Amino acid sequence: MSTSHELSLAGRTALVVGGSTGIGRGIADAWAAAGADVTVLSRSTPTGPGHEALRWAPLDLSDADAARTALADATTDELSLVCYSAVHYGDRRALFDEVTEPEWRRQLEVNLHGLWMTLHATLPVLRGGEEPGLFLGVSSEVVYNAGPGRSGYAATKAAGAALLDSVAQEEKGEKVRIVQVLPAGMVDTPGIRRRRPADFSYDSYMRPDHFGRVATELAATSGAGLHGDSLVVDEAGRWVSAHERIPVSQSRDVVA
Repeated sequence: MSTSHELSLAGRTALVVGGSTGIGRGIADAWAAAGADVTVLSRSTPTGPGHEALRWAPLDLSDADAARTALADATTDELSLVCYSAVHYGDRRALFDEVTEPEWRRQLEVNLHGLWMTLHATLPVLRGGEEPGLFLGVSSEVVYNAGPGRSGYAATKAAGAALLDSVAQEEKGEKVRIVQVLPAGMVDTPGIRRRRPADFSYDSYMRPDHFGRVATELAATSGAGLHGDSLVVDEAGRWVSAHERIPVSQSRDVVA
């Protein structure tokens, strides 16, 4: 297996929705480092090391009309790589009765409807290249492990995974390939840090850059042999199909 440092994406055009931080940023950075022309759509501007290699345009998935326009503007004829990593976890882990309708709707807008809009905007272009295009979805272990205090997140991520599974069966991998990736454990991201105490240790957590290797290999091969699969990625950047090994649950009891 080639390493990400040996693979070139020069001449490839990529779009990462939700790529300013977290796993999406790790994928955007890896694709840019391999030579791809990467555009990030997100609410916040990418900052920190490597941000200068990324194009950016604002995207607010809670405004469907504006989001459709932003996606249309970013979907050029040269596009061959798309990653959907936008996510709304929720303000905190909370029991079902404690979750407000606006919070539930926000999870639907970002975790599911935003994915639908991105597929609708980009699939026609991804189908049009000489080689199959790649649509990479960032999934979660909650797809396989529902748990207390995560009803909205689990429901919307499971629905998103089912959406991609269904579209993958329709596409058959001939003109576009659809692959999902998900972490084997918790990942140190700004979204997670907002939900942890100030003195919390992230030593055991994965990092977004752990997804660079798999993302670059999938991009370089256009997902050959992995269409329709979901890959569980560990802290060493290795991966295994979720069909072979269900990821470990990150659920815990909710403290009232």
